[in-house]
Amino acid sequence: MSDLFQAAGLTPHAPAPLADRLRPQSLDEVVGQQHLLGPEGPIGRMAAAHRLASMILWGPPGTGKTTIARLLAKAGGYEFQQISAVFSGVADLKKAFEQARARRMAGQSTLLFVDEIHRFNRAQQDGFLPFVEEGIVTLVGATTENPSFELNGALLSRCQVFVLKRLTEEALEQLLQRAETAESRPLPIDADARAVLVSMADGDGRYLLTLAETLFSIGTDSPLNPTQLGQFLQKRRPAYDKDREEHYNLISALHKSVRGSDPDAALYWLARMLEGGEDPLFIARRLVRMASEDIGAADPLSLLLTTAAKDAYDFLGSPEGELALAQAVVHMASAPKSNAVYNAYKAARRAAKETGSLMPPSHILNAPTKLMKSLGYGDGYAYDHDVEGGVSGQNYFPDGMERRRFYEPKPVGAEAKVRERLEAWGKVRKDGK
Repeated sequence: MSDLFQAAGLTPHAPAPLADRLRPQSLDEVVGQQHLLGPEGPIGRMAAAHRLASMILWGPPGTGKTTIARLLAKAGGYEFQQISAVFSGVADLKKAFEQARARRMAGQSTLLFVDEIHRFNRAQQDGFLPFVEEGIVTLVGATTENPSFELNGALLSRCQVFVLKRLTEEALEQLLQRAETAESRPLPIDADARAVLVSMADGDGRYLLTLAETLFSIGTDSPLNPTQLGQFLQKRRPAYDKDREEHYNLISALHKSVRGSDPDAALYWLARMLEGGEDPLFIARRLVRMASEDIGAADPLSLLLTTAAKDAYDFLGSPEGELALAQAVVHMASAPKSNAVYNAYKAARRAAKETGSLMPPSHILNAPTKLMKSLGYGDGYAYDHDVEGGVSGQNYFPDGMERRRFYEPKPVGAEAKVRERLEAWGKVRKDGK
């Protein structure tokens, strides 16, 4: 009696997917990772010496992490054992370690490949430590998430972290050529559609081959153009996870583009985040922060504009409200920059922590009662509006604390005039006039 897999046609004799059939058979066939696998690359050197260290392979989907692990085991003469953190638990780990220990006693080394290793919790990750230290397994973990955030420090200290790159257009084109060789026919698309196909893959080799396999299966009398291609295939959504690595990478890129006065780059990163599904109000909050941190008093309008952009988005929603965010981004990227207020506030906070509970000087204290007046509250206070120039030059710092200068306005934008005023007022304080 056939099982469900046989009924579905998934028998051992069923054709393997194109991506599986084109899986590299040696490390030099892996595309796009020569910085790691080449003769001078760290993994290439390990493979050549037939001595592997435990490692974490960190990179986007479809860049060859599983393939590299398999080929490393083959090159080093290791037994390849694979588990997935998505489907495995403590019992599976114990079984894998017991099998590896038995192999070691028989003189056989084990490469334990753990896919999605970041999905194991901290306690499970700690379970790897003694087996890695004793050399019972050579651990190769694969992750799409930043190991610094997702993996235990103790485990990271026992592994080298290697970063795999998104596949370039050249690397993806190599994969298409291999696919055409394997199928003994060209893809049924024209040159423009071929470029669009590569773009659709977004650096993911496995996804590209899946798309190519779909194209090989269609019957067409003439090559497809880009418009026809779009009717057959669905463009992959850009890699973006709103609470993980890409979330922080892209908001950092947006922030630094604004700070670097590049409105074009800033607009690009804003669009990338919105296209990836980021919450526009998260972006709006960060724009308000940028207005205060990087522009400050050099262009006070930026703070007003960013809060107005947030209100506009609340009022309009998507997609109309996103234009207000774009307007704020362009304005800030094009505005004069100053972090003087940001630095001044940080310095003032440090001083506040250092000086504790010092009281204000008595002459600037209110004296609403007779007792307070008898204690000298308010004595000698000069009402600044009654003084020529509007600045009395009195001391407003606590008694016993030397005057400090926190705010150093920059000679840019509106802050340049602020700088001039403060210099004049500082002279009044210094001269006692």
